[in-house]
Amino acid sequence: MTAPLEDITPAERARSTSFYEASARTRLELLLDAGSFVELIGPEQREVSPHLKIFDLPEQFDDGIVVGHGRLDGSPVFVAAQEGRFMGGAFGEVHGAKLTGLLRAARQIGSIPVLILFDTGGVRLQEANAGELAIAEIMRAVMEARTAGVKVIGLIGGRSGCYGGGGLIAGCCSALAVSEQGRIAVSGPEVIETNRGVEEFDSRDRALVWRTMGGKHRRLLGAADVFADDNVQDFREAALDLLGLAGPFGLDKLKAEQERLAGRLGRFGACADAVDIWTAEGVADAQAVPELPADQFVALANQIGRTSRDAR
Repeated sequence: MTAPLEDITPAERARSTSFYEASARTRLELLLDAGSFVELIGPEQREVSPHLKIFDLPEQFDDGIVVGHGRLDGSPVFVAAQEGRFMGGAFGEVHGAKLTGLLRAARQIGSIPVLILFDTGGVRLQEANAGELAIAEIMRAVMEARTAGVKVIGLIGGRSGCYGGGGLIAGCCSALAVSEQGRIAVSGPEVIETNRGVEEFDSRDRALVWRTMGGKHRRLLGAADVFADDNVQDFREAALDLLGLAGPFGLDKLKAEQERLAGRLGRFGACADAVDIWTAEGVADAQAVPELPADQFVALANQIGRTSRDAR
């Protein structure tokens, strides 16, 4: 028998809510302490894109991103959540400005971390120049915030994944949590196929896409620090873990990252498929990785132990 709605605790509701399926606002509502979220530049201010009307495209009053502050386990945090169901969570002028402003506020305060809930296909083609500029401004704002001592944590598990400029921004974060659905890449499958041919990458091969760009592969590579199951409570717990693990940022972090990337290229550069990389990592049955339940995969990832506390 199902318990009455009023008897379900926030943690139980968060545990039963898919991060992948939830809207940006639902993710924030369940991720943060109950009733603590305060939105900045909300829909009532009608800060919409100045470009979409030119193309006769629909606007959204929050321009596809929700920003504000709240509490996580009693501690203050700044938060931003992209809405993947509006233009694929793509970056435009207003969308990007809201995130840039939030990061600059965090830099000025210097002691409140930032959580970014990525759900984006990259830059809006209709706002190409403004969107590309927004990506550059956000990346700079992330690095300036981290230099000022702010932890910037990325949570990736939405419908649109984390592609294009979003993948670049994620690479600048202090740490990342990802679910199996949380694909991360600079170029999407269709973009690779269009430019390099289907022989290079078949975008219709969904198994190939997910094992190449999906969260399990990113975790095993060390490109993500924590693997979360597809529910909001798991992402909440992952965020708390990463806030406790992420360290200070400086030149030593950049050097460590360069060494890590050079080592990864040297070790896996000749691998033709993610399965080859998993085999080289010591996974006994690499072909079975995509089908592993979350708890078994977490145990495997922890056993391999490849993780990074550097600049991503």
